[in-house]
Amino acid sequence: MRNQQEGLIQMFHSFKNNMSPLALAAALCFAIPGAMAASQAAPAAKSSSAAAPTAAARHYVLETGIVDGKMVFIDEKGRPNPVLRANVGDTVEIKVKSGEGAEHDIAIPDLKVQSKKFDGTTGPTSVRFKVAQPGKFAYYCTIAGHRQIGMEGVLEVAGGAGAGAPKAANGNGNAGVADLYTPSAAPTAAANPQAVSISQDPAAVPAPIGNRAPQLLKYRMETVELAGKLDDGTTFTYWTFDKKVPGPMLRARVGDTIELTLANAKSSKQIHSIDLHSVTGGHGGGEHTQVGPGQEKTITFKLLNAGLYVYHCATPLVPQHISAGMYGMILVEPEGGLPKVDKEYYVMQGDLYTKHAHGTKTHQEFDTGKMSNEMPDYYVFNGAVGSLTKEHKMTARVGETVRLFFGVGGPNKISSFHVIGEIFDKVYSEGSLTTIKKDVQTTLVPAGGATIVEMKMDYPGQYLLVDHALSRAGKGLVGAIAVSGDADKGIYNGGGKGAGSNH
Repeated sequence: MRNQQEGLIQMFHSFKNNMSPLALAAALCFAIPGAMAASQAAPAAKSSSAAAPTAAARHYVLETGIVDGKMVFIDEKGRPNPVLRANVGDTVEIKVKSGEGAEHDIAIPDLKVQSKKFDGTTGPTSVRFKVAQPGKFAYYCTIAGHRQIGMEGVLEVAGGAGAGAPKAANGNGNAGVADLYTPSAAPTAAANPQAVSISQDPAAVPAPIGNRAPQLLKYRMETVELAGKLDDGTTFTYWTFDKKVPGPMLRARVGDTIELTLANAKSSKQIHSIDLHSVTGGHGGGEHTQVGPGQEKTITFKLLNAGLYVYHCATPLVPQHISAGMYGMILVEPEGGLPKVDKEYYVMQGDLYTKHAHGTKTHQEFDTGKMSNEMPDYYVFNGAVGSLTKEHKMTARVGETVRLFFGVGGPNKISSFHVIGEIFDKVYSEGSLTTIKKDVQTTLVPAGGATIVEMKMDYPGQYLLVDHALSRAGKGLVGAIAVSGDADKGIYNGGGKGAGSNH
């Protein structure tokens, strides 16, 4: 068996070298629906008088791992995705464990065989079934993205066609395999009482760089999967950088060299990585930061371009990892730094896809079908409903200039970013520090993109952050800046004495 660490490093090389662009896009981004090719009947015996093979027990032991950059099942001889063989009437037992620690399962849908999920902490699991029909049947991992990046093999069954559906191996008369291996629909689970806040404090902005020479900066981040509070009475299993959504804001200057260590918590069930849009080469770092549970890796890169850049996880299914919370931003200041302002805040927008409708009081599970169809149940600022209205407060005083570092993690939806009651004095369009627009009402921010907006607060009140695709406000997408100070009725008069007509 190849070394797991080396295999993870090679994953993105293999995608690039061994797959067509279309197949690569499918592997990184989408769960491709549809079954494998239909089962094929085995060739007829040469002689009608030939005796049928004697039923036997077939035992296979598999381990998950990385070979040639692909995630695969490996047998005891080190062969990736081996062909498993049996005859009609045989009882097949497959025992499988996680070699790299991530969560997997094994399924043969055409035979209605489905294992429990397993990972590095659960130990191995087994499926046992009797085959009653010949043909070639795909076995694979059903975890989103795993089949697309290599976890698929074939079970070949030889012999004459059997009557009816496959029977249970325990001999329970007409009990079908589906009864044994297809889990019953689970009732709606209650919200997780151990769920914690994952919402990033918008004030968690690193200090300005100022006028200094380039330096070597060292950052360490940990990917953590945890139950978080999505809404009142609703929880969700988030995948995060440093237990917050978005992940920590990084700040540097053009010319700096960054040494970034990415660790994956031992408790994780998934492989994670990081792709920084500020990085030149190595798939933004994603090529060399595929990290299994309990492992860590370090990359070094030089910042060649100033700007505000998004980072995110780059492990298939990439959009699922992003939507579940794995995004953040890095600010690369120009030489000499940015102009001084009074307040700086860090805000990111995301779209989230859940099994149950928006507002259901439950522990929500991720829905990959809705993600593929781009039909979010929630839109959030900083990871959760109410994060910037109930949990965290953004404030300013009349006369102060507020700078918002705003980005869209996505994975799918763009933002028509707007602050109700204010006008952006400056907009650093698309995160570019060399392109400044003035007097902007609403600015367009693409998925995986960013902007910087600045506003001098001229009048007290509550200023609402929204996406001007305003239906999204009903799905959670509202923030607020509370501005205190004296009101200048020459700027705005709400209808008091001498106000005159408002029309």
